Amino acid sequence: MTQRNHRLPVLSLLITVLSGALAGCTNERRSEPAAPETISNVPVVEVQTGKVTDWLEAVGTIRAVQTSQVASQMMGNIVEMDAREGDRVQRGQVLAAIDDSQPRAAAEQATAAAAAALEEVSAADSDFALAESTLKRYQQLYEKKSVSPQEFDEVKARFRSTEARRDKARAEQSQANAAFAQARTSLGYTRIRAPFPGVVTEKRVDTGTLASPGMPIFTLEDTRSYRLEVTVDESDIRLIRLRQLVPVTIDALGNTQPSGKVVQIVPAADPASRSFLVKVGLPADARLRSGLFGRARFARGERSVLLIPRTAVVERGQLQGVYVLDAAQIAGWRYVTLGKSAGEKIEVLSGLENGEQLVARPENRELGGKRIALQH
Repeated sequence: MTQRNHRLPVLSLLITVLSGALAGCTNERRSEPAAPETISNVPVVEVQTGKVTDWLEAVGTIRAVQTSQVASQMMGNIVEMDAREGDRVQRGQVLAAIDDSQPRAAAEQATAAAAAALEEVSAADSDFALAESTLKRYQQLYEKKSVSPQEFDEVKARFRSTEARRDKARAEQSQANAAFAQARTSLGYTRIRAPFPGVVTEKRVDTGTLASPGMPIFTLEDTRSYRLEVTVDESDIRLIRLRQLVPVTIDALGNTQPSGKVVQIVPAADPASRSFLVKVGLPADARLRSGLFGRARFARGERSVLLIPRTAVVERGQLQGVYVLDAAQIAGWRYVTLGKSAGEKIEVLSGLENGEQLVARPENRELGGKRIALQH
């Protein structure tokens, strides 16, 4: 009987605790959820279908319009290198020097030979002038029968002899002058000069190298004009014409999009890729360099796409999303896949449907789960 009396208080306590817990659960279920916060003065836009230009995007590489492999024109040891990569040079500037001992000696010898030939011509001309005047006097005396035919023939023979000597001296002078010019040219070849103003982009040899005719020493490019060389598939080459203006994108220049002009369409296709090479002239820009990556866009019609304002897009790391409104005007976060820009709007590839409403300018506000009061 005593044990039963001790158990009764314990059971009463348990019943009381369980009753309180059940009552608490019942009260929690009956409590109303808190109303969502309402945000005013938030612009809302509707996803709409629009027409945008359908672009053919061709990728390629920036090249200088004028590039030259500056090579040696004679054989000899390179004794000086006066330029290196990155140097800006002027037309005719010496870039390297080849040992000129032999060409200089040949030039000095040719100079002496040309001077001797000049003296010989001068002496031959003097003798010829004397013989010619003598012949004229004897011609008059012969006509007056004041000299014998033999004397006149002797004077005439001396005239012809001096005339032949003069002609020979002049021919030898021409040969000497040609040899002198050749020697001077060969001596000039010992100085490798820039063919046009530009920048040295490559130095291929060093001092002490034995140069030979045709061996490249430097690569020089004219930095005043560049072009973008892109490849276009044979099925799309019909879209391109000479002097066509095309927008160009060069990643290294940031967001600037210069307008290029088609300056050449190589008429022969590459048999391996079945593509054509198209060269697009670019406006002058000091930041351009050979080898930069670029894209040219060629219009090929229009297409229908979903468009939203760029301001509606929120960046979260590498992902992009928008705040979409449901039937109760509650904003919900949704990830989207975006395409190309079209002015102030951007193409939506996936994540939205035509007619849906979304926040136009969420900026840095957290709007998820909040009711948006529409602006009228």
